[in-house]
Amino acid sequence: MSAKLNHLAITTDNYTTLGMFYRAYFDMTVSGDTDRERRAISVGDGYVGVTLIPRRAGRRAGIDHFGIEVEDFDATCAKLAERYPDIEVVERPSGRPFASFSTHDPAGNYFDLSQIGHANRAEVYDMDSWHQETSISHFAIRVREAERVAAFYGDIFGLEPSNDPGEDGGFRFSDGRVTMSILPWKISDFDGSGIEQPAMDHIGFRVPDLDAFIEKVERLSNDNPHIAPRPIGFNDEGKARLALHKRCPYGSYSLADPDGNLLDVSQA
Repeated sequence: MSAKLNHLAITTDNYTTLGMFYRAYFDMTVSGDTDRERRAISVGDGYVGVTLIPRRAGRRAGIDHFGIEVEDFDATCAKLAERYPDIEVVERPSGRPFASFSTHDPAGNYFDLSQIGHANRAEVYDMDSWHQETSISHFAIRVREAERVAAFYGDIFGLEPSNDPGEDGGFRFSDGRVTMSILPWKISDFDGSGIEQPAMDHIGFRVPDLDAFIEKVERLSNDNPHIAPRPIGFNDEGKARLALHKRCPYGSYSLADPDGNLLDVSQA
């Protein structure tokens, strides 16, 4: 059973700013009309769509969740019910451009579950795919019991395992284009920095020319500081968090979006 890792969501107080950031820095395409964008903005690279969700009361800001698209939704749900009977699949309210249904892994990390043809598919999630050189390469989630959680995704979705050991002790799964890193969460990893809960950790991009991208970051930051990346390693705590981020074997250059969500970039 093949599956695609082609949805990410970020909850933010500054969704229009983030929309411009990802369009300007990573050449992502925006979709949706004005009526739709009053509620949320979706941007995409032709394969992965990223929905920028205005933060409402009771929700935390940050990289919120991801989505998996399957060939056969009913068969996937049947497998979930058989092997993980305590895990529920719930239908989402209408108006979301990807999330027809949502579920979660054994550690409680929730993700959207969709199938081609589901009614909620719209915007960058229902457009003819296009190709662009700058694209999302991976994302990472930090969890307790990483081996158990990794076994869940491999078992239910048949994602292809990758044996990149890395310094972060992560487990990797790829759909052939996007890689999911499941990283172990240990409180000691945050020594010298602020402690973060187990959650989505960062997003990675691939670019055709890393040096040219770094020059672009400098130019765009000077052009408009309102959409400039937020500094990471500006003090000792930031340097400690940056060092943890740099354990990812897929990134060569680290930055944060204007909300502080961690990103890394590598040359394709």
